[in-house]
Amino acid sequence: MANNPVVNMFKVKELRSKLFFTLLILAVVRLGSVLTIPGINATLLLQYFDTLASGAESAFASYMDFFAGGAFERFSVFMLGVMPYISTQIILQLALVIFPALKRMAQEEGGQRRVQAWTRVGTILVCVIQSVAITVYAESINQAVPGAVMFESKVFFNVLAILTVTTGSMITVWLGDQITARGIGNGISMIIFAGIVARLPNAVWELISSVRNDDINVVFVIVALVMFLVVIGLVVYEQSGERKIPVHYAKRVVGNKMYGGQSTYIPFKINPSGVIPIIFASAFLTFPLQIANSLAGRATWLMKVSAALNPLGIWYNVIEVLLIIFFAYFYTQVTLNPTEIAKNIRENGGSIPGIRTDKTEEYLQRVLNRLILPGSLYLALIAIIPTIIQILFKFPASISMLMGGTSLLILVGVDLDTMAQVEALLKMHHHDGFTKKGLKSRNL
Repeated sequence: MANNPVVNMFKVKELRSKLFFTLLILAVVRLGSVLTIPGINATLLLQYFDTLASGAESAFASYMDFFAGGAFERFSVFMLGVMPYISTQIILQLALVIFPALKRMAQEEGGQRRVQAWTRVGTILVCVIQSVAITVYAESINQAVPGAVMFESKVFFNVLAILTVTTGSMITVWLGDQITARGIGNGISMIIFAGIVARLPNAVWELISSVRNDDINVVFVIVALVMFLVVIGLVVYEQSGERKIPVHYAKRVVGNKMYGGQSTYIPFKINPSGVIPIIFASAFLTFPLQIANSLAGRATWLMKVSAALNPLGIWYNVIEVLLIIFFAYFYTQVTLNPTEIAKNIRENGGSIPGIRTDKTEEYLQRVLNRLILPGSLYLALIAIIPTIIQILFKFPASISMLMGGTSLLILVGVDLDTMAQVEALLKMHHHDGFTKKGLKSRNL
């Protein structure tokens, strides 16, 4: 009887412990996502969001809920999720590239720990700013639905809400770090993944109810579902595509032993940065989007910014596409630095057939550029599918966001990365993986 990889996952003690630990942490995150912050009437809050007409505010709430796993509309302790942390990471990574002194400091001994400390402090500052905006947003809800905020003292509620939401976000980040260190997969990505999965059943039921009530044409639903299946297939196909750069290492004698003489290759994915550009672009836009929407009633220019950043509007989608392309190039340069790769090849006596040694870096950069541009455009196209579906087929924002391109990219991307880690652990313990030859890649 052939080995069952699912059974093998639970036979290996190390892998079993990692899986159960990851599930336990994700369960804690989901619990925190339904615990409303003190001073909020959950029943009236639910009524307020249920009565929202499809428009800018509904699109904003659905957008914020997408990455918070439904925690935003509940005003839960984890309502900001991990997005402040990702926003701070982006700012610091950009600063390291722009300011050479900071980059040198980060490369020194203990530099990475220092950068991590800066990220934590920066995350707290971002959380406080967003929490202040949340208190203003809660006040506007209380005006629309009297009694939504139960505390009479506005100052007391504001301080309590800021402390609760900031602490909740930092706990979420810490839980994500625990998954990365002791569980399976990247913790931050897994938390976003779990939030999307948790909201899918409700989205499907809402879609079925809309069809029953004749709010959505069943033909549009079929067309959208076919589109989703095609997108999933394309995502898997694109994620597994690789450009293999052959590298030959010359023979060399060290002492009485001979090293080298073998040929290998450098695997460059057609989309080297995976789903990171979409997550980064969304996190980068979340901060100004929330501030502008929450404080729109306080200043005319913020109202204009809020209108311009409407997730259904053209300006938002244009900016998102540009950011996805930018972060695709930026993240790839950080993680796959052609200069460092070329340096390592030369130091180990390697060369790329047909390419002069002094042209290795230039060649690698050219190959990466040819891969990144179509890959980033592909990501951008898939990212705007929810908007297209919502406008053309009149799907509710909650459904189109969850069943659209961004969610599918994150679900498939995180799933493939997690499966690759499980596969590696199974192979290490001499078990067959999900495929007998491991996760297969296509050579382009």
